[in-house]
Amino acid sequence: MAIRYEKTDHIVVITMDRYEKRNSFDVDHAEQLMACWDELRDDPDAWVAIITGVNDCFCSGGDLNAMRDIARETALTGRSESKARMTRDGKAYFTLKGFDIYKPIIAAVNGHCIAGGMELLGGTDIRIASRDAIFSISEVRRGLFAGGGTTARMPRQIAWPAAMELLLVGGNVSAERALQMGLINQVVPPEELLETAWRWAEAIAANAPIAVQGAKKSALLGFRAASLDEAYAIEDECHDWVYNSEDAQEGPTAFLEKRKPVWKGR
Repeated sequence: MAIRYEKTDHIVVITMDRYEKRNSFDVDHAEQLMACWDELRDDPDAWVAIITGVNDCFCSGGDLNAMRDIARETALTGRSESKARMTRDGKAYFTLKGFDIYKPIIAAVNGHCIAGGMELLGGTDIRIASRDAIFSISEVRRGLFAGGGTTARMPRQIAWPAAMELLLVGGNVSAERALQMGLINQVVPPEELLETAWRWAEAIAANAPIAVQGAKKSALLGFRAASLDEAYAIEDECHDWVYNSEDAQEGPTAFLEKRKPVWKGR
């Protein structure tokens, strides 16, 4: 068993199931997860996703055997075919770097979230952690580099001192400390993790999917914008896209008729 993709109604659960390798990623498993992201992005009936791991490990990042192979190939030839496969020639990473997915993604962090696991976490939107979860950007301790989005995203997502603590020290951070840093949204007992993540997913899925995706798209692309004016222009485009949908008429109509809206996702 490796990467599982399961959909119930409009909610997808992606489970990393490679516990014998601490849910780490080699080339094959990175490609499997990227295929899951493709499916989530392209399925109009999938509105929200939860990603989690098995047992007491969320994700320990790149398989060190694979990372060593990439380092050797790069040193010998200046290019790594393994890295090219893991990153679609540098265009898309399993950590959601380079993937434009505007559907909300919830991380249910059930244990160790280390190295590439943190890179993957950085690509998610809502983050729920078990109280025994451990967070660590450990690449500097291995002579490696967190190139799956972390050095670019982390200083933009949390306060600079907290980001530098994670990036430069490479030590372990508890779930409570991660909550203080603003890295995660909520800490819960282990037995309540998936139930809590599911409640978040249901709350999001109860909203109009196009409106939700428009909000995330505007926030994500606006965050990358070179200026506030450019971000406003992105916001205007997202606004028009949402208001051109059938759901934009259904929402106010349902409210006026005092009934629950029936979203079409179009």
